Amino acid sequence: MQRAAKRILWVDDEIDLLRPHLLFLQQRGYHVDAIANGDDALTLLRGYAYDLILLDEQMPGRRGLEVLQLIRRDDPHARVVMVTKSEEDQTMREAIGRQVEDYLVKPTSPRQVLSVVTRILEGSSIRQQRAAQDFAARWPALTRMREEAADQADFARVYQELAEWHLRLEGAGETGLLDTVDSLHEDLRHDFGRWVVTEYPAWVRGERNPPEMSVDIVQRRLLPLLGKEPVFFVILDCMRLDQWRSISPLLGAHFDVDEGYHYSILPTATPYARNAIFSGLFPDQIARQHPEWWDANGDEGSMNAFEDEMLRDQLRRLTRRDVPVHYEKVFTDRKSAAVKARVRSATRRPGSVIAMVFNFVDLMTHGRSESPILMEVAKDAAALRQLTRSWFERSTAFAVLKEAAAHGHKVVLTTDHGSIHCRRPATVFARRGASANLRYKFGNNLRAQDPEAALTTTRASDLRLPAGPLGTTHLVALDDYFFVYPTKLREYQRRYRNSFLHGGISPEEMIVPVAVMRPRLR
Repeated sequence: MQRAAKRILWVDDEIDLLRPHLLFLQQRGYHVDAIANGDDALTLLRGYAYDLILLDEQMPGRRGLEVLQLIRRDDPHARVVMVTKSEEDQTMREAIGRQVEDYLVKPTSPRQVLSVVTRILEGSSIRQQRAAQDFAARWPALTRMREEAADQADFARVYQELAEWHLRLEGAGETGLLDTVDSLHEDLRHDFGRWVVTEYPAWVRGERNPPEMSVDIVQRRLLPLLGKEPVFFVILDCMRLDQWRSISPLLGAHFDVDEGYHYSILPTATPYARNAIFSGLFPDQIARQHPEWWDANGDEGSMNAFEDEMLRDQLRRLTRRDVPVHYEKVFTDRKSAAVKARVRSATRRPGSVIAMVFNFVDLMTHGRSESPILMEVAKDAAALRQLTRSWFERSTAFAVLKEAAAHGHKVVLTTDHGSIHCRRPATVFARRGASANLRYKFGNNLRAQDPEAALTTTRASDLRLPAGPLGTTHLVALDDYFFVYPTKLREYQRRYRNSFLHGGISPEEMIVPVAVMRPRLR
């Protein structure tokens, strides 16, 4: 069935001189009505709907900008292109300020007009078709890359590309192919988990060419930037790669962003991964060298109470001197002014490191499981990305980073771990005293009903964790499983199915962004 022609209204007092332009558009399948003054155009618009209005600025009677104002009053969403002989900046700025779709200066060729019309009226469908064609062409190679992935770089490369395809197809409105991307992602997640189970114990012993991990970030990313000028070290807690990709364009306006990735240590949870970043040590090393920093019986918050001391200690080991560190942990934007004032003061100290942890994304992810409202608002990964971007645009974090860029300060930005949308329960059996986490558990005689649902080990050294009591078993969830006890199976399924959780083994939790950002020259 042939689609209805898009309707265009062209308002210009010299419309007779534009007949070649009108004919050119009509030959391309557009329905074009032409009218010579603003009042008649307004009358016509009250009776007919148009997809686009081409509006001359300099006409007898009402000027184009006055007509535009009246059009906006009746239809705030009308799409208008201003066409004028005026090259004055003020006219252009006023038109753009009233949110015209484009601005053309006469004389214009029919091809120029067609280009603008096509972009506005057909751009979304063209992008959708292009994205679908590009993905279809790329699909065989992506499938082969997933099947042949054999090392940390291979898995990261496939995961990053799948995340990018998800964002591109979603942005182009090509939602019909997202299930195909998700299917490939599930296969990758399954292969990745089994591969990590075999490789991780060797990585933490420094064998088999380990990837850059949490313990390496300060040495590899932050240390090379240290000098006379202050450097920012920013951690956005619990940020997935796709969430980072949703906010990185905002930062790209202020920084040259060199994006990379690192692998979070296991468990992919704040007490382990973030402490590893700040200390440069695995959990067993922290517990052995600094037992005062490690309270395995404490809650997650208390186990991250010494991050500033950990960072100072690591920088002292790496530089053999005391590096000034200013540390901020931000849970809310309510005290934004005070945070920014303290940071400004800290930047006056030469050679300092301004370390900042922002917990909003983690709090939102955890809160989603407990709040029906948040669960509804952030119902899937796309909604979680939108919430993350909406928060970041108005956050203390973004305000601080923009100010850092304006003053020429370099930034290392990363996260401790990501999160995964968990859909499947995995029953575990444990004695009293097992840890309460949903993606990892430690306890006596602990076991998973389905061995394929978790990494299971009785050797704490496989995870570089402090040794527990005799008989302790460690479980770390694979794929999108979350742990439930048989006595609370229905309660946990109802409460936590479709939650975003972390602590386990998946690309979403382990392969996380790290960016070195240098201010753009202005």
